[in-house]
Amino acid sequence: MSDLTPRLPRSAVGAIHQFLRAHAGPPASEGGVVGLSGGLDSAVTARLARDALGPERVLGVLLPDPGYPETLRRETREFAEALGIEHRTLELGPAIEAVRAVLPEVKDRVTLGNMTARLRMTLLYALARERNRLVLGTGNKSELLLGYFTKYGDGGADVLPLGDLYKTQERALAVELGIPASIRERAPTAGFWEGQTDEGEIGLPYEQIDRILYGFEQLRSEEEVHATTGIPLEAIRAIAARLAQNRHKRRLPPIPKLGLRTVGLDWRE
Repeated sequence: MSDLTPRLPRSAVGAIHQFLRAHAGPPASEGGVVGLSGGLDSAVTARLARDALGPERVLGVLLPDPGYPETLRRETREFAEALGIEHRTLELGPAIEAVRAVLPEVKDRVTLGNMTARLRMTLLYALARERNRLVLGTGNKSELLLGYFTKYGDGGADVLPLGDLYKTQERALAVELGIPASIRERAPTAGFWEGQTDEGEIGLPYEQIDRILYGFEQLRSEEEVHATTGIPLEAIRAIAARLAQNRHKRRLPPIPKLGLRTVGLDWRE
C-alpha cells in the first residue's frame, strides 16, 4: 500500500461478528446496549451487533439533549425499527439541568459537552446492568488514536467493535452493510454544540487523517509520510502532536509502583 491508504480487510465483518458473540453473547453476557446518535459509528455498531447477536439481544438507546434535531430523532428511530432491535429514547435534558444546578459556575462548552457524554454513558451502563448486557462502544481507530472522545464518556465502554478500523475503513464497511446513504454522508460530529464537526475541529478530512495515522502505524517517519502522501508536513506534525498529547486516554490511570506486580504495569491478565 504505497499510498498509505488503509483498506477494509475482507475478514472484517466475520471477525467482528465472532468478537461480539464471544464477548457479548451467552454465556458471557445476555447481549449489548448501544447508544444511538444518528451518526455512522453507532449505526454500524448496531447493525453488526444485530447480525452477530440477534435483534432480541440488542437494545438501542437514543439519548437526545434539548438541542437534538427532531428530524434526526425520527430518522434514528426508523433506523432502529428497520434493524428490528428494541429501542428507547431517554431525554437527557433533566439530567443536564440537574448537574448545571449543582455546578452553575461551569460555562465552558467543552466541559459541558464532556459532562453530557458522561451522563449518556451513565444511563447506558444502568440499562446494561439491569439486563446483564455489555455496553458496546462506537469509537473507531481514528478517534481512539487522536483522543477524539470523552474520557469516561463515549470512551467508557465494555467493548469497542470498531476499535481497529480507521474511519475511512468504517465508511467502506458501512457501504458493504447497506447502511443508508443519509447516515453515511452525514458529517461526523460529537454533537456538543451547533455546527460542530470532527473534521472541522481536527482541521483535516478523515481521508488525510487516516493516511497519516496509517503511516505512523507502519512506523513511517513524519518525513516519509509527507513524501508518500503529499500531505503538508505541518499537518502531519499536528496529528503526531495530538497522538502524543492524548496518550493518557488510551491507558489506565497511572499507578505508583509499590508491590511485586502492579495493575497497568506488570500485572498480566
